Amino acid sequence: MKIGFVGLGNMGAPMAANLAKAGHAVSGYDTAGVTVEGVTPAASLAEAVTGMEAVITMLPNGDIVRAVHADIVPRAAPGALLIDCSTVDVESARAAHDMAREAGLLSLDAPVSGGTGGAAAGTLTFMVGGSQDAFAKGSPLFETMGQKAVHCGDAGAGQAAKICNNMILGISMIGVCEAFHLADKLGLDRQAMFDVASTSSGSCWSINTYCPAPGIGPKSPADNDYKPGFAAELMLKDLDLSQTAAEAAGATTELGRHARDIYDAFVQSGGKGRDFSAILDQLGKQ
Repeated sequence: MKIGFVGLGNMGAPMAANLAKAGHAVSGYDTAGVTVEGVTPAASLAEAVTGMEAVITMLPNGDIVRAVHADIVPRAAPGALLIDCSTVDVESARAAHDMAREAGLLSLDAPVSGGTGGAAAGTLTFMVGGSQDAFAKGSPLFETMGQKAVHCGDAGAGQAAKICNNMILGISMIGVCEAFHLADKLGLDRQAMFDVASTSSGSCWSINTYCPAPGIGPKSPADNDYKPGFAAELMLKDLDLSQTAAEAAGATTELGRHARDIYDAFVQSGGKGRDFSAILDQLGKQ
């Protein structure tokens, strides 16, 4: 398949590389001039996407997604599939779908979970919104870049699923960090804390798979001086999106709002560039 890939950052670059390794002809463009093994570098956005059967984007925010899609849509091949893997607000995702539909193109919003490790290993999970026909056409590409793709519903449903999922993640990680902090203050051994919570009612991904305590559980960013991983400022971005969506929908998300405020304070006080699980490290210094 002839694929244009726009946005070759920490996530986009390995995703594009995996597509190229699978035999697809991938043309890549990034404003930073990034080059990726196996991916043909394009000098411009237009060069990367013109005439392509599929165009995949991995971009920082909704405004950029809208602007880039405005450039992609007139240049894509007739009947092409546009897949946006960015994590953005639901309204921007739907606006991108509208542009594609009006031009007779298929489109999907398909944010991912799995971080940079999952992008490199090809084990990402895709949360996908769009038509069934578009999802069927995109499924082979998802299988190359990840291990699971869930069709969540129509336009914007993928972003809605990602926002809700990451609100759970942000809340649960704070809970796990506070529990370890309390355990420290009470003199409870961290390994004992893990052994109990990971196999009882406190069990969750934030402790079982991504434990914030160094040397405890499977290897995680905590074992690498909290180098991300998933940076705290990205968690803050997702929690901001969840609260914007909650306000627009009239949903009550008090814990989501409080988690957003905690991550905002953490990022402002030195957490920027650290993994989101470094909340535990900050608590230990208080």
